[in-house]
Amino acid sequence: MARIAVIGAGMGAMATAARLAVAGHRVAVYERTDTYGGGVRRFERDGFAFDTGPGLLPLPAVHRDLFVKTGKEPLESVVELVQVDPSARHLFADGTEAALPNASRAGVVAALDDALGAGLGARWGDFLVRAREAWDRTRRPLLEEPLWPNWEVLADREPYPAVPHKKLLRTRRAGTLAEIGAWELRDPRLAALLDGYALAHGLDPRVTPASAAVLPYLDHAFGTWYVRGGVRELARAVHERCVARRVEFRFGAEVTRVLEKDGRAAGLELAGGEVVEADFVVAGVAPGVLEGRMPDTALRAGAEVPARGGLPSRATVLLALRGGRPAGTAHRTVVHTADRERELEAVFGSPSSPAPGPTLTVLRPGDPASVPDADHEAVTLTATVPAGAALPDGYTDELITVAERAVPGLRERLLWHETRAPADIARETGAEGGAVPAPSLAAAGGRLLHPSNSTALPGLFTVGGWSHPGGGLPHAGMSGALVAGLIVEGPEFRGSQ
Repeated sequence: MARIAVIGAGMGAMATAARLAVAGHRVAVYERTDTYGGGVRRFERDGFAFDTGPGLLPLPAVHRDLFVKTGKEPLESVVELVQVDPSARHLFADGTEAALPNASRAGVVAALDDALGAGLGARWGDFLVRAREAWDRTRRPLLEEPLWPNWEVLADREPYPAVPHKKLLRTRRAGTLAEIGAWELRDPRLAALLDGYALAHGLDPRVTPASAAVLPYLDHAFGTWYVRGGVRELARAVHERCVARRVEFRFGAEVTRVLEKDGRAAGLELAGGEVVEADFVVAGVAPGVLEGRMPDTALRAGAEVPARGGLPSRATVLLALRGGRPAGTAHRTVVHTADRERELEAVFGSPSSPAPGPTLTVLRPGDPASVPDADHEAVTLTATVPAGAALPDGYTDELITVAERAVPGLRERLLWHETRAPADIARETGAEGGAVPAPSLAAAGGRLLHPSNSTALPGLFTVGGWSHPGGGLPHAGMSGALVAGLIVEGPEFRGSQ
């Protein structure tokens, strides 16, 4: 039985802790804030409740596996999952709109044909077929296995089977999402639909490799789910599973240093000088946080992929409305920007600042747990903004104006609002500028991979969105399984079968 110290109580860290505890290890989690969940938080006021991190759950199979492996208990016995249907309603800049069904390629094709014109649905459907091929080629090495030293295979190979595009005497293949939109989808609304997936993950479609086609494929193939009571309920359930497996939690315990002895990680030092001895250390914190707490040892070996940076953050506006949620309201609506280039330059350019009229995601869950009574509604608005950005005066009002396309009569119904900026995310997660990690992606020379879970210091492992396989709730859960496997089985661990 090994002593294992875990830094941070984020979703990946807790997934690791639960799995290691079941394997018979003694696990203690040290969290500098007063609660668990990392970026999965909850804001409550006047009987209203809002998720302030992710509002929806993709790939619930990852967390189903966690609960089965740590207690032979189905996920649905501890939280209630509701499939979101339609998956999303899309409002395009030209006034057209489309509601896309959940987890149905045929349904999506038919919906797009009806909404945008005959043949356009089939064009998107053909794209999803190619995206599935990219998924099949990358799923295991990107998500289910540790990142091995030969990661260059993922870096150099573009798994998306782009269609040849002929112009004059040249034949080209799409290498980025933007090129897929221009050369394969060939419709500004379909291109906006694809761009929206990139932006939602903090990616610039102009430079993001075509392999990111897996992102819309995952949405359409495996569906999107809502956790009744909010995604914070999932964090509660994972925390309770850890406690049931005798994981110790210490909140308000800031780690100031990772200790080294005989060339390997040997424990932690806490603020105030307390020393915690451990056989293994698992760090579920942002790279900059961990690097500032390392002994005189490099965190990463020379051949490692570089720590991924330059990712944007999120601006969120929480709206408390009078009047109940109308019947038939879509849970998720995406309002697409009228000026794509201006938005991308504002978010990813330099210097960067939030764009007016951005692409906006509007969540209207219709969950009785989120409102004081049936005569009120809780709505969440989310836009991608530069990390570290101070939201300009009037930005909240700008987002509300955009949201009026999705919520008619919004201003007349508004009781109050609460705005959360990148600084709030930075305070809760420790990530510089409130940056939000994106999933790992193949190709592009490896610049969109995350560093491996193993480090240059034996006995020290990293978990969560800033290490392999990257950001997002499913990926955090996968990283927990990988780190637990590397500790329990050792360097020969090759991932789940």
